[in-house]
Amino acid sequence: MTFYEEELNRIRSVIYSNEGQINTVIGVRNYIKNNYDVNLNLDVLSHTQFVSKYHLLRLFKKYHGLTPRQYLIDKRIEKSKEHLINGMSVTETCYAVGFESLGSFSALFKTKTGKSPTKYQKEQLSRSETA
Repeated sequence: MTFYEEELNRIRSVIYSNEGQINTVIGVRNYIKNNYDVNLNLDVLSHTQFVSKYHLLRLFKKYHGLTPRQYLIDKRIEKSKEHLINGMSVTETCYAVGFESLGSFSALFKTKTGKSPTKYQKEQLSRSETA
């Protein structure tokens, strides 16, 4: 084996040493993207990737900067914006994106966007009418 082949193998082992961890995080992220509207928790997510829920929590936070729960909430808020813009009522939107309580949905929406769902919807609808 030449010096260059040895060096390539050394670099490859350093770069791809955590490929399994990255694949685990990507798998969980994709699972959340596709199933944001159902009741997800660490137990469910860890079973999808056959990994300890505590290890999953650390990995997800390490590679994403957010916990799986925070990522799920962000995904739900993102999808709820789409539903509200498309004219779905606030209550329908709340349940369509997986929240179980209208109050917690409205509070989280306002925390994340700075506006209540109703106000956000009205602003978006008035923008589309003037455009």
